[in-house]
Amino acid sequence: MEKRDYYEVLGVSRGATEQELKTAYRKLAHEYHPDKNHGDQAAEEKFKELSEAYAVLSDADKRARYDRFGHQAGGGNPFGEGFPFGGAGGASINDIFGDIFGEMFGGGRRQRGRPRGQDLRYHLDVSFEEAAFGTTARLEIPRPKRCETCKGSGAKPGTQPRTCQTCRGAGEVRVSTGFITMARTCPTCGGDGRVVVDKCETCHGAGMTREQATVEVKVPPGVDTGTRLKLSGEGEPAPEPGAQPGDLYVVIQVREHPIFQREDQEVVCELPISFTQAALGASIDVPTLDGPVKMKVPGGTQSGKVFRLRGRGIPALGGSGSRGDQHVRVVVETPTHLTKEQRELLERFAAVSGEETHPQSRSFWDKVGELFGKNSAG
Repeated sequence: MEKRDYYEVLGVSRGATEQELKTAYRKLAHEYHPDKNHGDQAAEEKFKELSEAYAVLSDADKRARYDRFGHQAGGGNPFGEGFPFGGAGGASINDIFGDIFGEMFGGGRRQRGRPRGQDLRYHLDVSFEEAAFGTTARLEIPRPKRCETCKGSGAKPGTQPRTCQTCRGAGEVRVSTGFITMARTCPTCGGDGRVVVDKCETCHGAGMTREQATVEVKVPPGVDTGTRLKLSGEGEPAPEPGAQPGDLYVVIQVREHPIFQREDQEVVCELPISFTQAALGASIDVPTLDGPVKMKVPGGTQSGKVFRLRGRGIPALGGSGSRGDQHVRVVVETPTHLTKEQRELLERFAAVSGEETHPQSRSFWDKVGELFGKNSAG
């Protein structure tokens, strides 16, 4: 059977970058990996084909020779005698693609050094004002704690975990799939290399118990919904004594405000004013994050007019000292439930009002007249 073009196998163009090759290979290898397709011969063959293609195209020298000679070069192997897929004797997939499979499947070589603890996530609700100006919150975090009885070993005091007989302490076993040898986490010890026989009665062999930890977090001014605050070392403890604990990530959720809305560093609000205030002008108290301030509304203000209060918005996140502005959109209220006297006064006002008191209305109807006049002329 004739081999397919390596670029076609990976679904990339011949000018694909190294990152594009890697991304394409990861996606396809994840789909056809033998661990996900047990007993599927077609998937296994596809995986081999993908691995062979990537092994060539990810190497600059081999790729150059492939681009020049294709799959054959004068009847020989254009990729050299050491090409891992060219002959007998399986090469370890971890030796070839350790960085990829370690990231995708948690396989590959065991990490050197002691494993750190798991990170934790906590969602913190804060008010609009707390998000703007910052606050300090005390969090009650349920998290694992190293068992004090067995000191985290999981074994009954006076006993020790035993070396796993399946992997002989390596934490992984090697499985051959065709010509590829892969390392998998040992199913007996879960990768620890040891097995607890006599379990601790306090933690039942887990090495961990639960605790309700109190953590203080300082929320800086300017945070918004989705902001993540990192508290180093406040996550889960490491599975082994002396190793680094995980981190705690506090994700901010800002509660809605009954008056204000936020747009980045800007604060927006609507301010209802009366018909007479809009017509005659007025000095009005406007709510802000700093308390009420006086704002002058000039006579003849139309509904929807937006006024700017500089420096009354949200402080910049990071402590630069700058603040956004507040935008006040006035909404003119039409009076309702008029008394007899009020109605008579408004009727008199309407009778004496000329077009000069309603310039926007006059302009609108002028445009309407021009529009219909043109249509009639046509």
